[in-house]
Formats: sequence, structure tokens, C-alpha cells
Amino acid sequence: MTTTAQKMRDYTGPVVFERGFRPFFLGAGLFAGLIMPIWILVLLSGNSVPSSFLPREWHFHEMVFGYVPAVVAGFLLTAIPNWTGRLPVLGLPLAMLWGVWFAGRIAVTFSSISPLGAAIIDSAFLVVFSLVVWREVLTGKNNRNIPVCIIVSVFAFSNITFHYLHLTGAATYWSERLSLAIVAILLVLVGGRITPSFTLNWMRKHGLSPLPAAFGTFDKIALASAGLAVIAWVWFSDHGITGWLFFLAAILSFIRIARWRGLAVVSEPLLLVLHLGQLWIPIWFCLMALSIGMPNMIDETTALHALSAGAVGTMTMAVITRASLGHAGRPLKAGKGAVAIFALVITSAVVRIFANWLPFEYLQAVALAGILWSMGFLLFVILWTPMLVTRKPD
Repeated sequence: MTTTAQKMRDYTGPVVFERGFRPFFLGAGLFAGLIMPIWILVLLSGNSVPSSFLPREWHFHEMVFGYVPAVVAGFLLTAIPNWTGRLPVLGLPLAMLWGVWFAGRIAVTFSSISPLGAAIIDSAFLVVFSLVVWREVLTGKNNRNIPVCIIVSVFAFSNITFHYLHLTGAATYWSERLSLAIVAILLVLVGGRITPSFTLNWMRKHGLSPLPAAFGTFDKIALASAGLAVIAWVWFSDHGITGWLFFLAAILSFIRIARWRGLAVVSEPLLLVLHLGQLWIPIWFCLMALSIGMPNMIDETTALHALSAGAVGTMTMAVITRASLGHAGRPLKAGKGAVAIFALVITSAVVRIFANWLPFEYLQAVALAGILWSMGFLLFVILWTPMLVTRKPD
């Protein structure tokens, strides 16, 4: 029987399609770094891209349904073979899957040519990807990760719904909330698995204690609270009860993350950034509670950027840098370049959230946040491309 390692050794095609993390992490980083300057120009000039979407809709769609799925695909296509023991998707099938994702980015940006055609092309990626995930998990009898399959499927549904609402002239807000809820749940589940696990391994290696708390009843309560809050928000976005559910979820999530011993890994940036990324989740919960209960103090758009720019930006960057190093056979060590990347992405989120209160115009603050974001992701592309497109030297 051919093993995963043997299949990768026998693979002689382009290195970039040797495993899922290579094309999708590279594509995600380049896309996130280049699309933000375009958005800034649109925002400051009042012009638009040749899309059938309104500028705000285009920006939202391409960050949530363009960037995020690329990171998720790179992560899952690399992780699932480890979960199931099945052979990885590589070579031509992987190249074709990446091509479907890339075609969606082109189709959406130029969707004014054919809105329906763009919707079909763009929706295809998440539909096909969800089928691949289901096939691998079920065939590998890895029932433990069926929730991940469900999440990817609902994410695909939310993208289809977004296009349907747009094509029928309806507001897309419900599908936007659904997609962000799915992203938040995915960050809580996956981040809540890898962050304490990696921390535990590192602390044991360095002989540190006490170790992160093991997953238990409190974690289940915190997860249930988070899930209930985001589900309530999808259906009752501005209801007072939803605000209180967010507030409760914030408290429980703060306590849960504190039990993972983040302060013990301050000297290891690759671990610290995972804790900081998870910390954005309860911050988002708290800001959402404030935006519902005290909308004059903070608006929902600002609160949402704690999730999108803060949690998503930080956690995805933490994952793509660490996973790329590990799976490309490089030491799991963050150099000055990695630290600069993390600092730029986190600072971008902070600037975006405080844009209303900084001592210069709002649009200038938003532009600054976008520039910092772009710099962080393009720096990742510059520094990580060599290891993503070439094999490790013998």
C-alpha cells in the first residue's frame, strides 16, 4: 500500500501542487495583500470595480468568500490526510481545485459582464471543496471531524445565498451574518483545538508548569455559549437578548483562553500569536454586545472588524505561517520577518477598530489600516514563497 509520505516522494510535478497548503496559502496571502489596496482606492476615490456588486458588497464577499476559503482549503487539505490516513489531494486534482478558486476571484471582480455566470463560477469552489472534505472524512471513517464537514457545507450554502439575494435585488445582510457566524465557529473550534495543544507540547518540551487546562465541561459550556450567541445574531441581529448572549460568551471565552497559559509562551511568537488571535474572539463578542446595547458608543461595522480584521486576520496568519514552516520541513521558529508580519496584521486590526477615535479623518484611518494589512500579507508572500514553491534542500 502506498503511504502518504511515499506518494509525496513519488510526486514529480510542480512542487507548488505537492500538497494543499502550498498553492492555497500562497494564493490567500497574495490575494489578501493585493485586494486591500484596490479596496482603499475604491473607498477614497468613490469609484468602483467592474463588479455587479456594490463596493461594500464586493469588499465583504472577497474577504469572506474569497480569502477565508483559500486558507481553510489549504489547512484542511493538509490536515485531513493526517486525520484519516488517506492519501493527500495533490498534482492535477489539486491544481484544478485551486483553479476553480482563482476563477471565482476573477468572475466576481468582473461580474458586471454576467452576474449569473459569476455566481455559478464562484459558488462552484466551496461546493466542490465541501464534497471533497466529506469524501475524505467519511471514507477515512473519521467521524470525529464530521462537524468540520458540516461547517464547510454551511459556508458553501451561505455563499450561494449571498449570490441569490444579490441576483434577486435583495439585501445580503442575512447571508453576511451567517457566513461570519460560520467563520467565528470555525475559529473557535479549530483554534480552540490547536492553540492549547501546541502550547501543551511546547511547555512540556521546556519543562514548564502548570500546563494548559485539559478540555472539559467548562470548555463545552463556553463553546455552547459562543454558538448560541452567533446563532441568535444571525436571526435576531439587534435584539437585546442577543446582546446579553454575546456578553456571556465574552466572559466565558476570556476565562477559557486564560486557562491555556498564554503568558507562558510570550517568548515564542509562533505560539503567542495563536493566543492573541483567539483573544480577538471574546473582544468581538464584547464589542458586539456593546453595539447592540449601546449603539451610540460603537457601531456594528466597527465591532465586526474585531472578528474580520482581528480574529480572522491574526488566526489565519498564525496558521499559514506555522503550517507552512512545519509541513515544508522548516524549523518551527519565528524570525524577525514573522514577528513583523504578526505586528503589521494585529496593528492593522487595532487601527481599523479605533478609526473613529484616532486624531485624523476616518477614511484616512481606514486607509492606514488597509495599508498595514497589505504590508503584512505581502511580506508573508515575499518571505514564504521560496519554501512554498520549492522542496526543502537536502
